[in-house]
Amino acid sequence: MGIQGLTGFVEERGTFFTELRVRDTKLVIDGSSLYHQLYFASTEDFRRGGDYGPFAAAVGEFFGSLRACRVAPFVVLDGGRDADDRKLPTLKGRAAERLRAAHGLSRGEGGSLVPLLTREAFVQALGRLGVPFVQCFAEADREIAGLANRWGCPVLSLDSDFCVFDLAAGYCPLSHFQWRSVCPGEGEEGFYVPARCFSVEKFCRHFSHLNKSLLPLFAVMNGNDYVDLAALEVFFSKVCLAGGCAVAKRGKHARLQGLLHWLSQFAEPTEAVDSVLKYLKKHQREEIRELLCTSMEDYTPSDVNLEDFFQNGKYECEAARKAGLPWWVLDALAKGKLAPFISDALILRSTFLHVQVENMQRPSAHSTTLPIRQVIYGLLLKVSQNAEAASPSKQTNELPVVREFDRLQKTLKKTFVQAASLPTDFCDDHYLDKLIEVPISQRRMLLLETLGVKLSILEPVPSHLQLPVAVTCYWICCSEPKVNSHQLKALLLTMVSGELHRITNDPDPRAVHAEDDTIAYNEFLKWKEKKLQIKDFDLDAAHSFCQWQCCLQMGLYLNQLLCTPLSEPDLTRLYSGTLLHRLYQELKSTPSVENLFSSSPKMTRVYQVLLNTVASTVSPDFFQKSESCKKKKASNKKKKTIRCAIPETQRLGSVNRFASLGVDD
Repeated sequence: MGIQGLTGFVEERGTFFTELRVRDTKLVIDGSSLYHQLYFASTEDFRRGGDYGPFAAAVGEFFGSLRACRVAPFVVLDGGRDADDRKLPTLKGRAAERLRAAHGLSRGEGGSLVPLLTREAFVQALGRLGVPFVQCFAEADREIAGLANRWGCPVLSLDSDFCVFDLAAGYCPLSHFQWRSVCPGEGEEGFYVPARCFSVEKFCRHFSHLNKSLLPLFAVMNGNDYVDLAALEVFFSKVCLAGGCAVAKRGKHARLQGLLHWLSQFAEPTEAVDSVLKYLKKHQREEIRELLCTSMEDYTPSDVNLEDFFQNGKYECEAARKAGLPWWVLDALAKGKLAPFISDALILRSTFLHVQVENMQRPSAHSTTLPIRQVIYGLLLKVSQNAEAASPSKQTNELPVVREFDRLQKTLKKTFVQAASLPTDFCDDHYLDKLIEVPISQRRMLLLETLGVKLSILEPVPSHLQLPVAVTCYWICCSEPKVNSHQLKALLLTMVSGELHRITNDPDPRAVHAEDDTIAYNEFLKWKEKKLQIKDFDLDAAHSFCQWQCCLQMGLYLNQLLCTPLSEPDLTRLYSGTLLHRLYQELKSTPSVENLFSSSPKMTRVYQVLLNTVASTVSPDFFQKSESCKKKKASNKKKKTIRCAIPETQRLGSVNRFASLGVDD
């Protein structure tokens, strides 16, 4: 959520804050705001798919600063979309903005974009650091406000909606929370984080002592993520706000200030709503009254008891009960073990696929993962192969459909995707409520069959790398255009660098590090320092690596839905876009870079195991074919526009995912 223009207005004035020293307190943190802020502060490169290592380091430093000040953090994350999906128009608008930003970055223009797996990397970092967190069933704002008021502690966020909530200890904007500048206190008071706290009292006093109970009405009328202003334009065109009539024509801040001054004449919201309705046509009044009153409730702190979750691990809310989901799914959602993507698919049958910095002339990078998503939808929506045996006319009616939002070139489009039908012996006996009881061997089998990989070929691979290696095998077989050998080797070398970093930086004092590994790691650091700037940006390679991240994302989601039959990998060790692109460029000109870790026999073995495992899933001449094919395509440029999604009037047909992995998009 967010109130149009309010953050800019409050920052410009600068008089609505009080200075605050944050220490010896609980702190309720808006997780979404925090991970966006920390990612943007941890990198300058937004084109190459993300550097999750520096981001995780920034997360660690942030919570380290809080610990030094004896601040107890409690992170609250947004969940999926609300069951009524009121926010859909706003989410579509944001997806379109993200698409424009990605296109600009792909063309070398400025801008910023959070990488695809940032949220997952953040959740993993919280788990490693032991920071308590909860993932709400839907939008988190009301539950954040409720918990902060229960504990009488501040809210840390970067969301102007918290200027409107009635918060007992106030709202601290992240932009004024100087966690990198921890200060020593006087005497025995200890360290503190210098911060500023938004003062509702100062704000209301500025607007003729406005009653703060009118702020939710102001937020709704001014425009937020849930309410379309169009219905109230008649009011704004007729009423004389402070500074003259027709304020709407003179800029957002003028209207914002005028509305606040106008509201200050009323004692309470009901009186103000009655006055607003007088300016509207009679047949509209009751509908608008209901819209305003319902929307104002969005600024009432929730009665969900998050304290009970943080103390006893129990998350209960009315919306979750109404959804009728299995207990283990609700528990996994609250603990961040399932992503909001899963609840959106399950409850709304609608999902968003986030764009990356990819080649906009090619099909969406997510098109590669369609078969994996279909299996996820099949598990969630209970589809067995019995449905496939039905007559064609019945089949169309019986197979569930999920509405996906993805890009078609440079435009956001919706596509209808049918869930995959799953093996009868798996699905009929174990629907979603019993999925947790299915033997791990069967869950692992379903995961690996979806990825087109046999368990036997993964046996030499370290357990924590088996899922990313299986995903890489899938990527090699299913991506289009085909992956070339330099791209594969660069990706595997990036994984090995993460392994080397892990074993040489193990905080366990009992861990023994081989001298060869330490030497190899120091040599690797020297190599990285030689050329920090990568001037060339290969958009086709970037597109291919985007496809790999999409495969990893959906592989993670399927693995989580199947209750992790394979170990979940540490994302910070797997992918570093800056390093990956540099390795790719250097491998093309200097093949000896493949021997970067040769001074460590252990890392050399790991690299060879990874390379041999992936290579065993394709024909011996696979890379020669793909590279010669690319040369032909380069010499014979196609003028046709490449389609990357099916129009919303069509559906992606059901296929037996376990007969073949080849699904045409």
